[in-house]
Amino acid sequence: RLAMADRDGRLFDGDQLLYAIVKHRHEAGRLRGGVAGTLMTNFALERRFAEMGIPFARARVGDRYVLELLLEKKWECGGENSGHILCLDCHSTGDGIISALQVLEALVAAGGTLADFTRELTLYPQVLVNVRLEPGVDAMKDARVQAAVAAAEAQLAGRGRVLLRPSGTEPVIRVMVEGEDPARVRSLADSIAATVRSAAQPVAG
Repeated sequence: RLAMADRDGRLFDGDQLLYAIVKHRHEAGRLRGGVAGTLMTNFALERRFAEMGIPFARARVGDRYVLELLLEKKWECGGENSGHILCLDCHSTGDGIISALQVLEALVAAGGTLADFTRELTLYPQVLVNVRLEPGVDAMKDARVQAAVAAAEAQLAGRGRVLLRPSGTEPVIRVMVEGEDPARVRSLADSIAATVRSAAQPVAG
């Protein structure tokens, strides 16, 4: 995995580094097809690629699923916001050193800093709330939960995203909301989480 910091101490995550690599290849006419992300890839990156006319698709969380999607679509670039980046023209899997070299190549070609080169990409605030479940409870299918998600998506009006997904390692549902307004994102995430928590309570008797 790869994370980078500039001379001012600003940190850049996998979404921002993937953007730098893809932007350079796109400008150089070297981008093959589109880009693969995951369900957790920041919505701002998806929107920015759409503005650039670059196809984007989401895989399940995990680099193995990103790789499967890239192979399926015959694309070369993809990654996770955790910093696991794949450039299949350079390697058959993700590699931190190779990913770092791809970013540095982009910056050398642009003659600028990482902050300057990724300036057009402003990541959206993302709030994640974990709701613990009782054994045997499937709150995902509850009508109240589905209504809460629909109401949140209506408020975001296409300028944000709601994601509910069961954890693969523990009995929780992960409630994620992202959008442009941090206060609204937090409020919507807490509201949906409260609905999930209520739906997850076992029925008495």
